[in-house]
Amino acid sequence: MARRDFAVRDIVEVYMHWQAGRSMRAIARSLGLDRNTVRRYIRAAKEAGYTPAEERSSQEWAQFVRRRFPKAADHRLRCQSFAWIEPYRERIEKGLETNTVSTVWQRLRDEAGLAVSLSTFRRYLRAALPGARSSRDVVVWRPEVAPGEEAQVDFGRLGMWRDPVTGKRRLAWAFILVLVFSRHMFVRVVFRLDSRTWLTCHVLGLTFFGGVPRRIVLDNLADGVLRPDIYDPLFNRAYAELACHYGFLIDPARKGHSQDKPRVERVVPYVRDSFWRGRDFSSEEEANREAQRWCLEVAGRRIHGTTGQRPLELYAREERAGLLPLPAEPWEMREWTTAKVAPDAHCHVAKGFYSVPWGLIGHRLEACVTEKTVQFFQGEQIVKTHPRVPPGRKQTDFADLPADRVAFFLRTPQWCRKQAGQLGTHVLETVTEVLSVNTLYNLRQAQGILRLEEKYGPERLDAACRRALAYGDPRYRTVKNILENDLDGKPVDAPRDGGRAVGAFLHGQQQFAPSAAAEGE
Repeated sequence: MARRDFAVRDIVEVYMHWQAGRSMRAIARSLGLDRNTVRRYIRAAKEAGYTPAEERSSQEWAQFVRRRFPKAADHRLRCQSFAWIEPYRERIEKGLETNTVSTVWQRLRDEAGLAVSLSTFRRYLRAALPGARSSRDVVVWRPEVAPGEEAQVDFGRLGMWRDPVTGKRRLAWAFILVLVFSRHMFVRVVFRLDSRTWLTCHVLGLTFFGGVPRRIVLDNLADGVLRPDIYDPLFNRAYAELACHYGFLIDPARKGHSQDKPRVERVVPYVRDSFWRGRDFSSEEEANREAQRWCLEVAGRRIHGTTGQRPLELYAREERAGLLPLPAEPWEMREWTTAKVAPDAHCHVAKGFYSVPWGLIGHRLEACVTEKTVQFFQGEQIVKTHPRVPPGRKQTDFADLPADRVAFFLRTPQWCRKQAGQLGTHVLETVTEVLSVNTLYNLRQAQGILRLEEKYGPERLDAACRRALAYGDPRYRTVKNILENDLDGKPVDAPRDGGRAVGAFLHGQQQFAPSAAAEGE
């Protein structure tokens, strides 16, 4: 029978057993080898001067095997691709001191023309250089935490769900919040991954647990973390306020490092398989009722593979008391957004339009939207607060707009009558008569009459209104022409009969002198 060559690691195992003081018979039986094969390798070690009493590491034995049994060392290069990589061994070892595996492979591919895939390159490293790996490839063990210390949160894809009402297929997601110590979890089925859903699920999850963990680890989701920086993360403002309200610390995972929150990552497939697949739900409400029941009766009562205990029992026995208490006041749902101030000094927020001081036109403001109010911030300063209006409606505070642009809207019929009463009885009577018919249409006339006081004073305006009333024509243009022609100080020479003698007070008597003379002739 032909003698076969063994891989380096197989021969190293023989030497590790021999070093432990085991007999050749015991080694052969444990490793499933022929005793002659074991004897051959041990004889080679003795010939090299090694004895079982001299304790050596597996790496030291591997170096000896590669020198003494070159065919065994070549056994790991049994595919042609490995043979192509082998000439670059020293360059690979040096490159891995400072760079990742993928970077070393990419540089060999681009600079040396190495035509192997990354997966083949990784297999070569596992076979030929098991100890030469980048520190970035190491998964760091996360120590267990104290009860109530940490929770981990994530969205996990469940699958498609057909709405029985509309008949449409919708993609369903699971919001999962896991208490790290007990592994007790909260699951909620959602169909939107927006900020409101994110905040609502947190509130429901903390209420479900009846307490608050001191720290929540999450992905760098836009709804939670706006800037993924491990040293200085910028949190979504609404989520930061939620954390402040409940008293927990936001601890974002590093960008692209899902292993920073393995407790929740590992249960996503379990939730999808045990709770979701193969089941039909008539509505979103029913799906969430079943999700809560499943958390308590199925997931909560299973024997967890790591802790060896039932999560619900471990939670009730140890972790429940370690959670922070829920705040006395309920959380008021809010959303933060940004809006640019339009040329009309309004911002479009939550499908409504709200005014802000006109000096901010062109600026971008932050807006906090609650169920009842909308607040606008410039930095940390509140610049405007409005009651919330239905979609499509406009909420305007005229004090936010330039006075000359909103005079018409501010000087209402009631305001005009009040101002007219202060200027004189005839002014009040004139304005009242102007507004008695088609009030809004004639509002500008009333405002114009009152504005004449700025140029001519209240006494002359009242006299002009008295003359206009006497001739039965209390219009803006009539009053204005009386004042411009200085007719307000002359006696009224025509009885007030309700008719109109326009020429007598619009153009002055001199306009009628030629006609009167002609008639006399």
